[in-house]
Amino acid sequence: MTTQRRTQDDVLGYFDTLSNWGRWGEDDQLGTLNHITDEVRLAAARAVRHGRSVSCAWEVAAPGDMERSTMACPCAAEMPGAANMPSPTFANDRRWGFSTERLGLTFHGNTVTHLDAPCHIFWDGKLYNGRSHELVDAATGSGWGTVTAAANGIVTRGVLLDVAAVREVPWLEPGQGVFPEDLEAAERRQDVRVRPGDAVLLRTGQGRARHEGASDNGWTQAGWHASCLPWLHERGVALIGADTPQEVQPSGYDDVLMPVHAVALVAMGLWLLDNCDLEACAATAAELGQWDFHLALTPLRLAGTSGSPVNPIATF
Repeated sequence: MTTQRRTQDDVLGYFDTLSNWGRWGEDDQLGTLNHITDEVRLAAARAVRHGRSVSCAWEVAAPGDMERSTMACPCAAEMPGAANMPSPTFANDRRWGFSTERLGLTFHGNTVTHLDAPCHIFWDGKLYNGRSHELVDAATGSGWGTVTAAANGIVTRGVLLDVAAVREVPWLEPGQGVFPEDLEAAERRQDVRVRPGDAVLLRTGQGRARHEGASDNGWTQAGWHASCLPWLHERGVALIGADTPQEVQPSGYDDVLMPVHAVALVAMGLWLLDNCDLEACAATAAELGQWDFHLALTPLRLAGTSGSPVNPIATF
């Protein structure tokens, strides 16, 4: 398949032509997760043929990715306030100790593996399914399209499309986009086909570059080109992920700096899994000759929030 490179007007048109507003009802907040039916989950379970699981997340570094305050009490009696505990036994206990933490984490960005919920992005003051951005409040968070819509977890068939391998490079260079013809070339190479309800994980090789210390390009990155959005819509994809923050940067469009985020989250209700580490997943898939797997991710039930750090698990 040869795809014409889309103009900015084409991409702006996606807000209408790819819109899922009202498709699953006016009160729908799941968006494309509606594609994950009971039958899709059962089919995902059948993708487990070897019983091997790998993580698709980066370790969250401290203090690099989060503020961290750890307290260690070698004896329970030394716990702050122990003298005022209602149990004298606990207050005098000198046999056991504990550690505890207070963590502060900004997960949106280009390092932490996280899930974007629909309320993460607005376009013309609107959220997914036509709700106003005024439903987002600084004190209470969002009243619409939050990560808690996925409180039951996201369990489906995952498909890894290794575009770096298709192009026979260790990794795509910053600024290189991935197009529908790359996706279909990966399908042919791997003998797999993306189907409705799938989560599609895109490997650009950025994870390898990051492991090897060759990734320091700020916000210039490889990733999905906006022209992939109709392909994903047509295939009925439930979730997309990548080993970058999704889209190629710069996008090539002056007035749509992040078209994948904007069209996917606002118009399509397509959930995004940013900053995966797909190296172990790709190595396992190549070793087993299996490019589909059972994918499970369970976002934290953080009320009113636009996403969550996650640890996606691929089981082959």
